[in-house]
Amino acid sequence: MSLDEMDDAGFREFARQAVTEFSTRPLGAEEWAAFASRLRYLPIKAGAARLSEVVQEAEQELGGQCRRLHYLSVPPDAALSAVRLLAEAELVARSQIIMEKPFGTDLSSAKFLNARLHEVFAEDQIFRIDHFLGKEPAQNILAFRFANGLFEPIWNRNFIDHVQIDVPEAIGLGRRAGFYEQTGAFRDMVVTHLFQILAFMAMEPPTSLEPAPISEEKNKVFRSMVPLEPANVVRGQYNGYRAEAGVDPESDVETFIALKCHIDNWRWAGVPFFLRTGKRLAEGQRIISIAFREPPKSMFPPGSGVGAQGPDHLTFDLADSSKMSLSFYGKRPGPGMRLDKLSLQFAMHDTGMAGDVLEAYERLILDAMRGDRTLFTTAEGIERLWEVSMPLLEAPPPVRLYPQGSWGPKSIHQLIAPHAWRLPFERAWRNPNSSGN
Repeated sequence: MSLDEMDDAGFREFARQAVTEFSTRPLGAEEWAAFASRLRYLPIKAGAARLSEVVQEAEQELGGQCRRLHYLSVPPDAALSAVRLLAEAELVARSQIIMEKPFGTDLSSAKFLNARLHEVFAEDQIFRIDHFLGKEPAQNILAFRFANGLFEPIWNRNFIDHVQIDVPEAIGLGRRAGFYEQTGAFRDMVVTHLFQILAFMAMEPPTSLEPAPISEEKNKVFRSMVPLEPANVVRGQYNGYRAEAGVDPESDVETFIALKCHIDNWRWAGVPFFLRTGKRLAEGQRIISIAFREPPKSMFPPGSGVGAQGPDHLTFDLADSSKMSLSFYGKRPGPGMRLDKLSLQFAMHDTGMAGDVLEAYERLILDAMRGDRTLFTTAEGIERLWEVSMPLLEAPPPVRLYPQGSWGPKSIHQLIAPHAWRLPFERAWRNPNSSGN
């Protein structure tokens, strides 16, 4: 259902064009015909009674005991009206509902939305979706941490100096100016995406890889987060944003945000987490970079190069196909002791299994169909994240302008000092499709 006036045939053609443009796998004519025959479309104005009739007709065609999955790809202010429509159409039983982000815009709106939602759907029916967690590399963090004896013993404040979660975007707003004016970079990206990735990176080992234990460990991370201090936040706006169609000429909405946050528990006390994201930046990247503490260097002669290129890093690339890199110092061949920064790199392409990677939404929608809540956010988790965000939302620092194609306002370097941002990289990823070195 949507606001657009369209019939079944028009929607099927719309869907066919979308699949042709975006699908990563070829689809045969027979496969498409079998799928398209089950597609139905109703404009919103058709109402709840007609919606109920069409769903009943579809369930009769399918036969057996059908389950229902409702996907609400709507902004926060339209979510409750869609929920009420489903309730009026009596489509709540044996159903799950997927809610798009952002889930609320602050603590009070998130609590209100949860309360109204729980009047219709039980918590175990609700799937708050974050496509970042559906990406193969995000899930690979769990496997990397907990399946390898090499890394879990050093995954703590004794060995890790700081962590960066960096998601710059080269793209602009497109046609989302109206939405963005109500949200900004923090609400759009940090609460719904970057904090979720932080939880995967920082959580304690769950008792099992089941939804409830994983959700509980993520929520423990959120409970341990220290409320954000506005002094530890840089807000930016790219030059020309206020001239975009649909944008207030005096808008102070941020198109860029960088912040420092802390997790006050035994594993992470004293380790800063630096998060950055924004529009119209120099590159589009999605990385987690873990900087290890540097060892004493007194044994190395002056001019050896040790420490000259910063600490050792473990880097996860959150692109759709997994890539990881571990940087370290090694001796340069030849006489004397001269050190260079080297790296070990892994890419999913090396395994020949890159074609098996599911697109993030494919994985998440499949999980919701199965009732698997492992990669979805709970009401408690989202409300806690808004709670730690309130000091920033109530007293945001002023936006600072930055040139399009840059890495953001210059003050981001003071935010992270004495450390440095990992992006731009000091070395390129190895080309996984190359047969060279």
